[in-house]
Amino acid sequence: MGKHAECCDEQCIHQELVSKVLTDLPDEDTLYDLAELFKVFGDSTRVRILFALFESELCVCDLSEALAMTQSAISHQLQLLRTNKLVKSRREGKQVYYSLADEHVVTIIAQGLNHILE
Repeated sequence: MGKHAECCDEQCIHQELVSKVLTDLPDEDTLYDLAELFKVFGDSTRVRILFALFESELCVCDLSEALAMTQSAISHQLQLLRTNKLVKSRREGKQVYYSLADEHVVTIIAQGLNHILE
């Protein structure tokens, strides 16, 4: 069996800290939405797409070539990323270009990468 996290040796509730946590804790719907957002990052293909877009705005053709995937597979993942407000798109003639939705997404990717490289 796996090891469990260490526990306190004696029961002692720090009520003021518990009260602060309960006051600051987001509601269940918000926590659910946050967990769902992080699930999107749980797929390496989507993370590859986000990282590619971290470097530059790209069209589906470019993403397909860079990641050695079909345009259909890329398009499917981009739809999921768009639904979760992680990427945005813009049309220019016959091309559709994708980019990261905002600076929050840039920060999430940069912080995540920094964390695992520590």
